[in-house]
Amino acid sequence: MDLDWSALGQVTAVSIGVTVAVVVVFALGILGLARYEGARPEDGGRSGASAAGLAQTGLCFLACAAVVAYGIYLIVPQFH
Repeated sequence: MDLDWSALGQVTAVSIGVTVAVVVVFALGILGLARYEGARPEDGGRSGASAAGLAQTGLCFLACAAVVAYGIYLIVPQFH
């Protein structure tokens, strides 16, 4: 049995990098959700900070869902 150590190292590096990236994007989504919920509009309308927080939350969670869906696509052979 012959093992390609450089390929194993590349797979390890990419999986660690993607894992860290998804965790950071998810944390930014939580931060946007906290900004959205923590914003207190003075005039009864939505402030710019809450709208930006909502947009940040939506984009971050959508990116996380896309990464998860792509991973499931790669794992399940019936999708190919």
